[in-house]
Amino acid sequence: MDQVRTNLHEVTEARHVEITLPDGCVLAARIWRPADGTPVPAILEYLPYRKGDGTLARDAVRAPHIAAHGYAYVRVDLRGTGESEGLMEDEYTAQELQDGCDVIAWIAAQDWCDGNVGMVGISWGGFNGLQIAALQPPALKAVVSIASTDDRYADDVHYMGGTMVIDQISWASNMFAINTLPPDPDLVGDKWREMWLERLRGSGLWLRKWLEHQRRDAFWKHGSVCEDISRIEVPVYAVSGWADGYCRTVFRLMESLKGPKKGLVGPWSHKYPHIGVPGPAIDWAAEELRWWDQWLKGIETGIMDEPQLRLYMQDHAEPASYYAHREGRWIEEPSWPSPNVARSPFALGADGTLGQGGAQDGSLSIRSPLGTGLAGGKWCSYAKPGDQPVDQRRDDAGSLVFQTAPLEAPLEIAGDANLELSFSVDQPVAQVAARLVDVAPDGAATRVSYGLLNLTHRDSHETPEALVPGEVYKATVPFKHVAQTFRAGHRLRLSVSTSYFPIAWPAPEPVTLSLDTAASRLVLPLRQPSDDPAPREFGPPKGGAPAEMDRLAPAKADWVVTENLASGETRVTITDDEGRLRIKDSGMETGGCGVETYSFSGTDWRSFRGHVVWDLDMSRGDWRMSSRTETEVTATATHFIVKAKLVAREGDTIAHEESWDCEIPRDLA
Repeated sequence: MDQVRTNLHEVTEARHVEITLPDGCVLAARIWRPADGTPVPAILEYLPYRKGDGTLARDAVRAPHIAAHGYAYVRVDLRGTGESEGLMEDEYTAQELQDGCDVIAWIAAQDWCDGNVGMVGISWGGFNGLQIAALQPPALKAVVSIASTDDRYADDVHYMGGTMVIDQISWASNMFAINTLPPDPDLVGDKWREMWLERLRGSGLWLRKWLEHQRRDAFWKHGSVCEDISRIEVPVYAVSGWADGYCRTVFRLMESLKGPKKGLVGPWSHKYPHIGVPGPAIDWAAEELRWWDQWLKGIETGIMDEPQLRLYMQDHAEPASYYAHREGRWIEEPSWPSPNVARSPFALGADGTLGQGGAQDGSLSIRSPLGTGLAGGKWCSYAKPGDQPVDQRRDDAGSLVFQTAPLEAPLEIAGDANLELSFSVDQPVAQVAARLVDVAPDGAATRVSYGLLNLTHRDSHETPEALVPGEVYKATVPFKHVAQTFRAGHRLRLSVSTSYFPIAWPAPEPVTLSLDTAASRLVLPLRQPSDDPAPREFGPPKGGAPAEMDRLAPAKADWVVTENLASGETRVTITDDEGRLRIKDSGMETGGCGVETYSFSGTDWRSFRGHVVWDLDMSRGDWRMSSRTETEVTATATHFIVKAKLVAREGDTIAHEESWDCEIPRDLA
């Protein structure tokens, strides 16, 4: 990344600033702002990931660069995280959102702020930016929301199409570990241990809460701004990537928001666009500053004169578990839905064909083996080796497959495909996974998009209904949005399976799904290439100097699938070893390693298991803490079974130890 020095403003950094809320709780902030004290607009990023270590590398590149352009960049730890007092018991609580409103009021009242505040964030910070905007704090004037959602049930790490996403186990285990970390004693003083013990004893087991809400109830409606999108009146710039788990949100926001809005979707995974992988990464700082200058400084930057939505039209890529770069080009759409996109049906043939001709009468059935889905990668890619889908031919062997003839000319899609099904099943609870695949002339099969649906949720995520075996139903499976070119000579393939592990937890029993091909169809969003001029270039990434850190041990990521032919066990082992770092400005050393294991045995539908262990530690001089968290999920036909354990140590002495063992009824899941 290019480092840029600007003479606009010299920047001062306050490493630890305390913000006292109306109830007396003190939140911790790190603030970068112009050194001359001139009142400027402020940009708030509000997260639980620890300003002193967890987000420091990212903040160091972003925050001083933006501050040098005449802004105060305020990075605040949520209540109960980092150096902030209090307790965090779940994500996006009413307390968190009220605290955010109070922080905005505090920022606006500072003599270095001109009273105008924006919110920016990726993932958690993108969520609460939208949620706080819906509460309408007076000083909040604009939002940039990256990799977020307007609907916590439809598009988050918990459920997809009413199926339980395995990333829910992964993410809950990650937060379980993060919640064991203490504040920095050098910054908060002697009260650090009391604050730490409060977290250890009170944060709880979030996975149990999330599993207790398997349908779209009030728990998930809270914080889902789609419940009343009219509450968001400030301008919103929504951003995501095709490899991210949250790209659908950008399109829904472009449809539903009534105020000023912009959308951007690149090829990226769950990352800021300036460090976007797969590339190309872009000069996101320049684009973001155009947005802030427009809405926080009142400068006409021309950003609102450009088309509403910019998308990266991906070209074909050979199947791989990691992409450093995706070939393609940027396109623009004036609005969404776009006049350039037409929804076109493709018939499913009883002979396995897929085409735009007439439907064929016939019925086809599938009962997928347990291993269907092993080539699927992760629900939300972080651009780590192994977490993107590999060649689909193995998964397709356990699926119904429908395929076009080789294309005579290139074909483009932009938007969300849908699979309209007429079906019956032999169990009261069933799921379907549908994948759109690009098949090269040599047979290599690259997944382009996919969708999941718990078929008991066919009519409603709020009031699912059990299926009657043998009865014929209709359902629509929504796919993730994508923009993709299919080359001439390639084929489009639709693959349909009854399981997709380890992306989704399987149904309680093995299911046979029967499709009426004449009454089923795939609907694709075909895009007509336009003759519009090429969009304005973004340019290469720019930012500030990296944070000064010494790497004491290397980071490592791995994704291994093993099949023991003797025992029949299949195991997916995902390692996320963060290595070890020393942060120069604080002298703090941090290390962490997580190992996730997802497994099953032979044809035993009761053998599915998820198991995650995280080891974290922090040290400085003679002070040292460490923690181990362990989570295991199994299931019977009627219950999810969760076992978890936490052990935290100060030095070699156990500071807190706790275990959980709970059974949660399956609610048509």
